[in-house]
This record gives sequence, C-alpha cells and structure tokens, in this order.
Amino acid sequence: MNNIEEIKARIDIVDLVSETVKLRRAGKNYTGFCPFHANTRTPAFVVFPDSGTWRCFGECNEGGDIFKFVMRKEGWDFPEALHYLAEKAGITPEPVTPKKKEEDEYIEKLRSILEEAVIFFRYHLTQTENGKQTLSYLKQNRRLNDKTIETFELGYAPHAWEVMLDHFHDKGISDKELLDCGLITKRNEADGYHDRFRNRVIFPIRDASQRICGFGARALSSNDIPKYLNSPQTLIFDKSALLFGLDKARKPIRTADQVVIVEGYFDVIGLYQAGFQNVVSPMGTALTPVQMRHIKRYTRRIILALDPDSAGEKATLKGLEVARETMDHSEEFVFDPRGLVRSEARLDADIRVCSLPDGLDPDEIALQDADRWQTIVENAKPIITHVIDTLTAGKNLEDPKIKSEIAEKVIPLIRDIPNAVERDTYRQQLARVLHVSEQSLFSVSEVQYLNKRHPRRRKTAMEPDSLETQVKAERNKFYNLEKHIILLLVKKPDMVYDLDRYLKKNDLPPISNEDMEFGDLQLVLSLILDSLKQIEIDAQEYIGANLPGDMAWLKADSEEFILKPESITQNHIFTDLVQTFLNLRKNKVVEKINSLSMLHNSSETEPTNLDISMIQKELLESIKMRATLDRVLSSPLISD
Repeated sequence: MNNIEEIKARIDIVDLVSETVKLRRAGKNYTGFCPFHANTRTPAFVVFPDSGTWRCFGECNEGGDIFKFVMRKEGWDFPEALHYLAEKAGITPEPVTPKKKEEDEYIEKLRSILEEAVIFFRYHLTQTENGKQTLSYLKQNRRLNDKTIETFELGYAPHAWEVMLDHFHDKGISDKELLDCGLITKRNEADGYHDRFRNRVIFPIRDASQRICGFGARALSSNDIPKYLNSPQTLIFDKSALLFGLDKARKPIRTADQVVIVEGYFDVIGLYQAGFQNVVSPMGTALTPVQMRHIKRYTRRIILALDPDSAGEKATLKGLEVARETMDHSEEFVFDPRGLVRSEARLDADIRVCSLPDGLDPDEIALQDADRWQTIVENAKPIITHVIDTLTAGKNLEDPKIKSEIAEKVIPLIRDIPNAVERDTYRQQLARVLHVSEQSLFSVSEVQYLNKRHPRRRKTAMEPDSLETQVKAERNKFYNLEKHIILLLVKKPDMVYDLDRYLKKNDLPPISNEDMEFGDLQLVLSLILDSLKQIEIDAQEYIGANLPGDMAWLKADSEEFILKPESITQNHIFTDLVQTFLNLRKNKVVEKINSLSMLHNSSETEPTNLDISMIQKELLESIKMRATLDRVLSSPLISD
C-alpha cells in the first residue's frame, strides 16, 4: 500500500469534510452546503462514504476525493495536500522520487507473482491427484459447489517442500521476490528456502479493490500445525488491515445496509453460497480499528457472529469495544444535575450479536438450513443485552464489587444509545439484573462522565473538606460558570449579539471582559468579541487561529458543545447561555454585597480611612442590581 492509499484508508472523508461543512445524514450519504460557492438554500454538496468521494451538484459542479477537497479548500497543490493529510493520518509522506517510483513498480511485480500463485494453486487443486482429494473434501465435507470454489479461487498447496519454489525459479523469479511475497520461508536448520504452504487448502485474500494481497491456508492433516496459516507481514499483506471476503461483500453490504462478521474463511464462503453475501471475516484475529473503518464506509449496522466458546466471547467483547471506539458518534444535548446543558456522544451504529448453537459454525448452519441462519441473524441480541448476559453468567451477583465492575462496563454502552426510551429501558434491565436502584446507576454514569472529562479531579474528589478546599470550591464555582459561557460562545460566537440584545431589553449592561474573573477566560472572551468585529474569516476560525498554544484544552473541551439543532433547539442553547450568564452576575453581585456590607459594618466599630459614603453608594447600586437580576431570572425567557 502506497502513501496515497494508506492515507485514504486512515482518514474518513466524512470526518474530514465535517471539519469544514456541517453535514446531515441522508441515507447512506451525507449532504450539506457547498463550501466553495455562496449557497444557503439548497444543500447540494454530497459526501459518498462508500467511495470516499464528494461532489457539489450546484453552481461549482466540482468533486473528488480527500486530496481534491483539501486542495480546493486551502488553495494548495497536490504535494502540499499530500503533506497535510499524511501528517493528519500519522504517517510520514514519501516524495515521489525515482526510488519511490521503483518501489511502487516492485510492489506491482509482487502482486503479479501472487496472481501467478493463484493460478498455480488452482491448477494443483483441479489437475493433480492430491488436489482432487482436497476438492472432494471441499465438496463433501464442506458442501461447497464448483461455482463457489471458482468464485473464491480456492486452491491446493502441494504436499512437498519445493514445488512452488521450483515453479517460480523456472519463470525467473528470485528467492528475494518470493520471500517478499510471503510464498516461501527460510529453512529452520539449513541454508536455503522452502514453500511456506504445504498440503493445505488455499484461500486467496484480496483487498476491497480486489487486488491480491496474500493467502490464508487450512491444514488438511491433523498433524500439521497451526491449523490455519496466513501469509506473513509483507509490503502488501497486513492482516490487521484486511477483511476476508470484503472484495465480494461490498455491494451486498451496501444493499442490505448490514454486515455480518464471522470468524473464519469457510464461514464467509459457506454463507455466500447459501445466499448471505454481506459477510466478512477478520481471519481469526480480533477486530482492529482499521478493519472497522473499512466497514463503516458501507454500513453502520453490524452483527457479530463469532464462536460461542470462551475465546469467541473474548473476541466478541473486544470487537464490540473496537466498534464503539471506531464508529461515528453524534452529539446529543442533555441537562445535567446542575441544570446546565452538556453534550453526550451517542453511537451512530446498531451493533448486535448472534447467539450461535454450541458446536455449530455459521457455514454449517446456513448450508444445512438457510432459514435457520436467517432467523439467527434476525434474532441477534442488542449489544447491551449480550454484554449483560455475558458478564453476569456464572458470577456471584451478591458481591457488591462484582456488581460495580459489571455496572462500570455496561453503563458506557447504555450511554451510547441514541434513543432516550431505549436508554431508560436498558438501565431498568441492568438495575433488575444487579438488584440495585436505577438512581445508583445514574450515579455511576455521572462519575464516569466527570472522570472522563476531568481525570485529574478523581483524587481530590475523595479528600475531606477544609477551609482551603471550600475556598477553592467557591472559586471553582465561578470558574465553571465562566467556562461554560465561554465554551458555548466559542461554538456559537453569534450568540453574543442575541445575548446583548436581551440584556439591553432588561436594562442590563452588555457582556464584557469585566464579567470574567479569570485571565485565561478573559483572553478567550476578548477573542470572541474581536472575531465579531472582523469580516475577513469565519469567527470560529479567527478564534482558533489566535488561541494561544497553551490553551489547547479549550478546543478539546469545546467539542462537547457541538450544536446540532436536531438534537436540541437553538432556543434551549440560548436559554442555557442566558441563565448561566445571569446566575454568574448574580453570584458575583451577592459576593460584592457581602464584602461591602462587611466593610460597612467594620467601619462603624473600627477607625478606617475608607470613604463610607462611596461604600454605601456601591452597596445600594449592588442591591439594586441584585433585584434586577432576580426579576429577570424569575421572568420567562423571550428571545428574538
């Protein structure tokens, strides 16, 4: 895989474009307003995740891949876009030098050798005596027909040490080339090489673009170990990045809008023959993030159908974890126990788990009774039900520690669910299984959320209160209110206009730096206000471009305030902003009143150089301001 292919594999086009364009899901694709011409009426800009491309069907009528998008957006040439995207993908870009060109040509030669190997293995399956016995095994034991065997290009590796080696030597292929293809391996205790695959069924493995990458092989003798053997890591074979069967399953997955993930080669092949062609396999390994990124290009509906043994259960749980981490999440706004708005990530995917009968593999079930397999898939358990059943099986649920461990693992899955009714239902289910109250599960969820957002607070949360911690808590109260306001305005700077109009209506001064007590937040508010005074670039871009490097935390924290009208109305967001801002001002006015009152009272008993009349005047003004804030806070919010 060259640089360009690797970059495309690592960077999801939806994620990339979403940094610039607000996208909405439209079936399997995404739509938005084209960033390359003025248009606010018709969302004619479409992103196609399956192909990794985009197109504007409006005025500019342009389109392309991630490279073309970055080039068009930034005004860069291809080398500049390549460097940017390579850095974003976490790989080192390689210049197109004569050496690089030579390497690319070498890779193509290796692929041509592997294609020749496919023909070699096919010949030995159909035209040799041992091969015909293997063919009989495939037909009788595995119930595969000729068409299926041909479709998957199954072959046979001869029961000899150097048959393939000699075959390619005769064609002028060197040991180095064969070694780089993964077709031969060094002898254990002697010089030279021998065939890597011997007396095995051969499964050619192709990538999503149908290019040959390597082989999988199953032993035909119980004495040969391991039972399954794959090509080693090579320039073109990376088991962690490939899915067996994806080259044939791409279209069926899109058509069904669902993928079934099974464990082995024969599972994929047998299900394909039985009519279930939306099936892939990670080739006996745990699912990886790279594999999941391939899958999410075609569907967000995933069914895991792995073996019901302990190893299979571990693989299933690992697969669920990888899927949750890799699949897209949408933001949903909720009100926390403080009455403030915060966002929670909801998993933009439907993940389910098949319950397989003990002792039977998917291909066996499907080839015996296709309807039975269909029923198993249709009855696949939701992810949470499966995890609850798995984690509680054989456990002492009277042990509080075990209850806690199970709750901590299941709660994040419940929090992922987009539908509020479903979340409540599963929370009730978990509470019943663990024999605990739903309120205790809410507490677990809140602690997990806070620990995730503020991991450094875990230790201090358990420390006893002291005068110092109380003072810090009081300061933190103001800081959190100020920060909440800043985070909302960073994501929606234009709300400053609405806020100022509302304040003016209620005879209150506009927002200013004086409302911020803390220097870092004062700085950000200044940037927000400055961003609205200029017209050269987008306000958010202005803020991001001028934000000091030591305030990178703001960008991370602001992500939880991504505003999506479909999740929560603009009025809800503005209400939260106004109420938080008014409460901030009220808290500070109350603090000022308390301080002034203390000064005034002390002046009556102790000599002082303070201007008592000025203190009285400020005290009176502060009391009037508190009354105004109380009135506004108690009135229904009416925004323009």
